[in-house]
Amino acid sequence: MSDQVQGLDPPPGGGHPGVDGPPSSVGDDALNRVAAAVRRISHTVVGQPVADAELAEAAERLSEVADRLEAAALPEKILRQFPDPDGHPQDFFPTSPMTGVASPVAPPVEVWAVVGPGGQREIRGRASFGYQYEGPPTCVHGGVIAELFDELLGLANLAANQPGMTGTLKIRYRRPTPLLAPLELASRHTRRDGRKIFTWGGIFHDGELTAEAEGIFIEVPADRMRGIVSGNAVAVEAPIINAEWRQLLAEQGPGTGPRVGAPGTGPRSSPPRS
Repeated sequence: MSDQVQGLDPPPGGGHPGVDGPPSSVGDDALNRVAAAVRRISHTVVGQPVADAELAEAAERLSEVADRLEAAALPEKILRQFPDPDGHPQDFFPTSPMTGVASPVAPPVEVWAVVGPGGQREIRGRASFGYQYEGPPTCVHGGVIAELFDELLGLANLAANQPGMTGTLKIRYRRPTPLLAPLELASRHTRRDGRKIFTWGGIFHDGELTAEAEGIFIEVPADRMRGIVSGNAVAVEAPIINAEWRQLLAEQGPGTGPRVGAPGTGPRSSPPRS
């Protein structure tokens, strides 16, 4: 464990549902129920034998459902609210691929905020990964663990009102993280140096640390973020931004970020300098 979190290893748990009470994004609305049904399907078909005849019938019916949904969908991206740092962490990104209850690809991850030793809001959570997230036999896939940490550390930064984009994510896999087992999660913002934001997170099983991560996040100024969004928007034909972003870009301009495909905007080998 790094010096910046030495002696600060948090106990798992932390008083669910935390200091904010229950989240508002986990209700029994239609979108959440669709996502839950798709998760059940993926868990079953990936992890358990099903007769070919049953699969064939399911494939036909699901294809019909997909056709209906695609035909009914408006040619617009769903509205994505800007997260409120003072709100419930589960509500930051309702369609997140990791903690979004409305996302069919997200595992059942619950998160909440507690007040840490220094009075700062920190993240606690719990999760259990189904068959579709398996890597080595009986173990959670290491890439899924990395994705979870990226989300957990980002949530901790938001809860501490220190948002940023991932620059570096260093993960230590201390022992295999078991599949289908109850896991406890923790993450905290640890310090800041200019535009660099430092964060730590851990995954626990039966009180033992199975993996931990240290991240360096980079503060992105508003005009830079507008440039990133506008560049990505012109790179694809699909509706990648919603009406709120289009209005913001129309009112304030595209910002100073690079446009995709412009000279000198190839992949970076390191995070931006502060």
